[in-house]
Amino acid sequence: MRYLPLSQEDRQVMLDTIGVEHFGQMLQAIPASLRNPEIRIPESLSEHEIRDLLGGLAKKNLNSKDHKSYLGAGAYEHYIPSVVQMVLMRNEFYTAYTPYQAEASQGSLQAIFEYQSMICELTGMDAANGSHYDGSTAVAEAVLLSLSKTRRRKVLIARSLNPEYKRVIQTYLSESNLAYAEIPFDANGALDREQLKQLLTDEIACVVVATPNFLGLEEDLTNMASWVHEKGALFILVSNPLALGYFKTPAEWGADIACGEGQPLGIPPSLGGPWLGYFATTRALVRQIPGRLVGLTKDTMGNRAFCLTLQAREQHIRRERAASNICTNQALCAIAACAYLSCLGKEGLKEVAALNMDRAWYFRDEIIKLPGVKLITKGPIFNEFTVQLPKSVSAVNQALLSHGIMGGFDLETVYPELTNTTVLCATEVKTKADIDFFLECLKAVLS
Repeated sequence: MRYLPLSQEDRQVMLDTIGVEHFGQMLQAIPASLRNPEIRIPESLSEHEIRDLLGGLAKKNLNSKDHKSYLGAGAYEHYIPSVVQMVLMRNEFYTAYTPYQAEASQGSLQAIFEYQSMICELTGMDAANGSHYDGSTAVAEAVLLSLSKTRRRKVLIARSLNPEYKRVIQTYLSESNLAYAEIPFDANGALDREQLKQLLTDEIACVVVATPNFLGLEEDLTNMASWVHEKGALFILVSNPLALGYFKTPAEWGADIACGEGQPLGIPPSLGGPWLGYFATTRALVRQIPGRLVGLTKDTMGNRAFCLTLQAREQHIRRERAASNICTNQALCAIAACAYLSCLGKEGLKEVAALNMDRAWYFRDEIIKLPGVKLITKGPIFNEFTVQLPKSVSAVNQALLSHGIMGGFDLETVYPELTNTTVLCATEVKTKADIDFFLECLKAVLS
């Protein structure tokens, strides 16, 4: 394509049209001190010098290879089969961004379609989209769907929901007159069911509950969906997808929307992203699903074909009529989840879930034998649990680092009343020897 610069006459016509004499007048809003900043760029480096520089910076970070990590709280260390990476590194997946002529990318569309099908099987729901940016985005989009569907202005959120998810929801609602209230949890970390009943009114659009919750407790949601539906609200259930290989599905609990973070499905923690927000609904809400939805059809030759479906092209352009203003995703993460679930299969998923429970239950049973350690989450758990220590969590974690251990999440930073309280995680990658070493080091730190 040829480069056609503007002539001086062209520039003058544009300035006259805008109503200024010269381009500098358009910069008056910028402080004079910032219009011609001194750009301090260091001298260029050779390739091997750059490698040394970046390698040195990377070594300043702690990682789960050099340190044993027991930090969960929304990011989990799991074994990822090597075949997952091999699938992702295929050029047609690794280099492709979802094109505007999406049907040209049949391979990517098929992979996303298979991912959607697996999420439906995992959650028991009727339809799933091609994923969101992350779990917090998926939950916030579920709240927006509920507000739009019910035409109501209030939201109930379990206080035991991941605090980062709550902050994203607050951001979504911050520029409107929408309101939300929190459902407290009891001394055991469980949702206060009586408080939920009192807070439920005909003005509530949805109730957002997590199980396992942020404290690690697998919630008992018996009758909860019926209470919510009696008030005409929607029930949104946030779950760790791996836990669904063992516990009841959102559909079995009566959820209208199932969503959450898909990072445990073959995606490394990666310093917090890119990750994967899964989103699934009942058939009644399928036309309100935000984001991309891949469907199966036939082409003019009668061959199987995949396409974006149940959404007009304008949904990605006309914001006021869109189901969502976020109409893209990290499709590569969805493909990773698809490859991971394909490798494991139904029985493999159950086995991984059982291994997570085995490690966490052993960890919990042993840690409460240490002097001064008090158990908070006394009910069923998946791979996390909460305990109170006789010393501050920050001090304990700092001491554990000298033993090559990253400790648990300090709950006092988000729940001020939970002093000296930490949530600890043990997934299938932790051995009995790993856990025993942690307990030995913790005992020394607490003594």
